[in-house]
Amino acid sequence: MASAGMPRRDVARGLGAGAASLVLAGLSGAWTLAPPDLVPRPGFGFRSLRFTLTDAATAKTVTAADFRGKVVLLYFGYTNCTDVCPLTLNNVARIFRRLGPRAASMRFLFVTVDPARDTPAVLRSYTRHFGAASILGLRGTAPELAALAARMGASYGVHPSRDPAKYEVTHTTLTYVFNGEGAPAFSIVGLERPKLDLEGIGRDLTHLLDAGQV
Repeated sequence: MASAGMPRRDVARGLGAGAASLVLAGLSGAWTLAPPDLVPRPGFGFRSLRFTLTDAATAKTVTAADFRGKVVLLYFGYTNCTDVCPLTLNNVARIFRRLGPRAASMRFLFVTVDPARDTPAVLRSYTRHFGAASILGLRGTAPELAALAARMGASYGVHPSRDPAKYEVTHTTLTYVFNGEGAPAFSIVGLERPKLDLEGIGRDLTHLLDAGQV
């Protein structure tokens, strides 16, 4: 979507630990991104969708090619997260419900950064809890996960401990959005917020469908 028009203004922002620096931008024409949504500056930000991971629901290997023709939202998280992750997935489920049948042309890929604890069964149960068929849980080997995070400019860290209460996990909280060809469209910041512009985000997502890119 960055190629759909040139940004009218650039405001550089830092978006949390390890997050790629993106710019707030509106696109030329009738459509303008909602305030929480960010377009990557040309030549900077995240790259096209490419990965090899395992779908927790089917135990099958999946790649980015399996999601061609869908608007894809990609997020790094883990099931033992007590706040940011469940709030994010709950808001995504709300957005998908608002979109109705159009959500069938979208996928939210929840990629665990804690596969040691997020077994296929755990991850499958966790994503199903949010009641949206378009939310999928994916797992990967250490190299597969690292390769995907590097393409996104994302960071994560897992610090196990003998005391489960001290088991620490950190991760970038951006949601990366791709058009039907797997090209970067924009990122969404703040999906974990209790008050969110659901209408604006939904409009930005459906624009990728209406623009004929899916």
